[in-house]
Amino acid sequence: MRENLDRFFRAARGVGVHVSPAESIDAMRAVAQVGLSDRTILRDALLLTLAKSQDEKLALGDCFDLFFSQPEPRQHQTEAGSEENASQDPDQSPSSGSASEAGEGQPPEGLGPLAQMLLSQDRNTIAAAIASASGAASLSDIRYSTQRGIFSSRILDAMGLQRLRDDLDALTATNPALAERLRAALDALREAVRDTVSQGLALYAREEAENLRNEILRNAPLARIERRQVAEMRALIRQIARRLRERYSKPRKRQRRGHLDVRRTLRRNAAWGGVPFLTAWKRKHRDRPKIVALCDVSGSVAQVSDFFLLLIHSLHEVVDDVRSFAFSSHMIEVSEILEKKSPEEAMAEIMSKVGFGSSDYGSSLVDFEKDFMSTLTPQTTVIVLGDARSNNLDPRADILRRISERSKRLVWLNPEGRLAWGFGDSEMPRYATFCTVVRQCATAQQLERAVSDIVATYQ
Repeated sequence: MRENLDRFFRAARGVGVHVSPAESIDAMRAVAQVGLSDRTILRDALLLTLAKSQDEKLALGDCFDLFFSQPEPRQHQTEAGSEENASQDPDQSPSSGSASEAGEGQPPEGLGPLAQMLLSQDRNTIAAAIASASGAASLSDIRYSTQRGIFSSRILDAMGLQRLRDDLDALTATNPALAERLRAALDALREAVRDTVSQGLALYAREEAENLRNEILRNAPLARIERRQVAEMRALIRQIARRLRERYSKPRKRQRRGHLDVRRTLRRNAAWGGVPFLTAWKRKHRDRPKIVALCDVSGSVAQVSDFFLLLIHSLHEVVDDVRSFAFSSHMIEVSEILEKKSPEEAMAEIMSKVGFGSSDYGSSLVDFEKDFMSTLTPQTTVIVLGDARSNNLDPRADILRRISERSKRLVWLNPEGRLAWGFGDSEMPRYATFCTVVRQCATAQQLERAVSDIVATYQ
């Protein structure tokens, strides 16, 4: 059962449920307490220990139902046998029919285990044998639909197909009727094995397919995402935000001690002849992180502004001190919206207030200098997310210079390719003069790396 649970955890990860090693241990302990006799209680125990949201609960429930359901072995009576049974005299007892069949062809001695099992028509035994052979064939390693034939052959070989073929050859010469029954049972077994492999593909290949799809999306230009891919891209950005939270949101473990300061320790213990009764330690000072994010939500970047806002929303959960602002032709603060509302609600409200407008970087920078310049300190990292296209209006690069001078770092993340910088109404070369870091963030992967590098500097 432990191996089955390990495979179930792998299948759960494939449907998007994050199962950590600690959570899998808790689930195993819960299963040990409730037992395996009641499937409903087992299902509830796994959902309670593993699911952390309503979406995960639904996905995990479907995964449980699929994982713990066994394909039903097919009936393998031949047409001739069915007609014979249908035309049999009702007054004839079953024992007399069995006796006549046995008289026509008694199974010879020495049949292999698989042949005996198929001829017995015990569905539970056959299902258990398929499950055992699936584990021996490592069905949980299946990843692609093209592997169905390979794993079907492995399972049948593990069940003893080669010996069964030898039995069929022997029975064909000595007892053709029984050989026909066994051949029909083998066909039904192949169907059951194919159903089992299809079930395994649905359980275990989903994670690989999801990873492949995510890898393609991670490297796709955000501005060229098709409408049908927007929901998938948002889900991917949420995964990126979750990884950032898991990686950086944990409070840093305060070091009681740093490295031993030998000189101070010797001076402090001079009265005791240098015996170190009292120790002195070196401590490394870390600045408290402070981030100010300026996000362009104008029409020129409307396709990617949702993804920018999702990442900024995650920053509020990762860093203690974050002030966020959004702008098109004018700038407003959106920190409270991002902190108190869900990502979807926050994005909808922000876009309704300042989104989809005509971009005017100069006017927006004037608003920031007038109302929010006091938020900057020598410990502040300023992040600007935008394409630097200001519709040929005054870019007010002088204000950006003053922002750079008042802050620790100025990072500009641009969704456009570098070849487009400086062409048309792009003011990127002029703004880049005052930036500490300028990075292209045209894909989700580039955006994740950029934000991760910014947050990592504070860890």
